[in-house]
Amino acid sequence: MARKQFDLIVFDWDGTLIDSTSTIVKCIQASAKDLGLPIPTELLASHVIGLGLQEAMQLVMPDVEPKYHARMAERYRYHYLSRDHELTLFPGVQEMLQELSQQAYFLAVATGKSRVGLNRSLNAVKLLSLFDATRCADETFSKPHPAMLQELTRELGQDMRRTVMIGDTSHDLLMASNAGAAGIAVEYGAHPVEQLQACNPLYSAATVADLHQWLSEHA
Repeated sequence: MARKQFDLIVFDWDGTLIDSTSTIVKCIQASAKDLGLPIPTELLASHVIGLGLQEAMQLVMPDVEPKYHARMAERYRYHYLSRDHELTLFPGVQEMLQELSQQAYFLAVATGKSRVGLNRSLNAVKLLSLFDATRCADETFSKPHPAMLQELTRELGQDMRRTVMIGDTSHDLLMASNAGAAGIAVEYGAHPVEQLQACNPLYSAATVADLHQWLSEHA
């Protein structure tokens, strides 16, 4: 197959490859409840998915004393660790990634997760060896800062103009724009479709099957 426009395909993790949005929301809400704080709405809790944990807690609880943000993060880790073994890849993700790998694309992950959290998750779904590089929020600047994509392209010797970022949040798409990469939205994750469309993605996929087909035909 002739290569069309990309060499490096970068994926977000939560809500893009792995079905974790509702679990993350519930863990954020449970953390607030543990501390007797106002429980954020599902909409607000889902909006901060994709950011680094400390930044997410600051944004989801802007009106509480800063000392609570670290405690929220601690409780969140507790709740998430008790449930992350339940999380699975979206149907079709494994096949899509394997096909892309066989077609000699460079594959990477850029995520708001910690390094420990991502490695544990990759290992659990047996994808640890499939990606050429990964970047986490506790290693560099959080999305939508372009650093993750800048570092990934540098590490892999790739051109940003031939790089695409795929994600379910405006944080992902804004990071792509800030870095000078293309952005593709997936509509089955954390952020509402209209919020994704406002970022002018190159393509917006309703399902993993749609994404797989588009990449097969156009990437």
